[in-house]
Amino acid sequence: MRDPKRVAIFISGRGSNMRSLIEQANGYSVVLVASNKPHAEGLIWARDRGVQTWALESKGIGKEEYDRLLSSELDHLQVGTIALAGFMRILSPWFVDQWRGRILNIHPSLLHKYRGLDTHARAIEAGDLVGGCSVHIVTEELDAGQVLGQAEVRIDPKDTAASLEQRVLAAEHRLYPKVLSEFVSR
Repeated sequence: MRDPKRVAIFISGRGSNMRSLIEQANGYSVVLVASNKPHAEGLIWARDRGVQTWALESKGIGKEEYDRLLSSELDHLQVGTIALAGFMRILSPWFVDQWRGRILNIHPSLLHKYRGLDTHARAIEAGDLVGGCSVHIVTEELDAGQVLGQAEVRIDPKDTAASLEQRVLAAEHRLYPKVLSEFVSR
């Protein structure tokens, strides 16, 4: 049985949003941190705090086959909600269908304005006055699902993509745990 308050976080790197989700957990339990990169820095941080981890290099394995292995582990742990936190791998349509409505993602733009990569540079280049971040439901279409929450960050005329990224990341660390807590409690 899938319990929505039992959360798995997927990462591919250092896991700064994962850390915020674990440290600010309110109304949910992070029962697994999973990664497609066995040497991801965030896995070490999670293990050091007693959170179970699962890692398997995704290269050389078919997308759906990989996702079936991962889904089996989630079912074993009775995970009900998945939080993508810097998971740089597109999930298979099979996986999205199996977990429909139960996968959240944090995206570094005010969706649905800038989907995909290089969002900060694109916002600056467009002359936007604000950037920000969005938490949304994952669907088969990239960064297109229902937006559950957003945070705006003012773009300073002197901003570079890197400086804006740092301020947006700080906003992500506040927004994501709040939205996840609200999501699992509904």
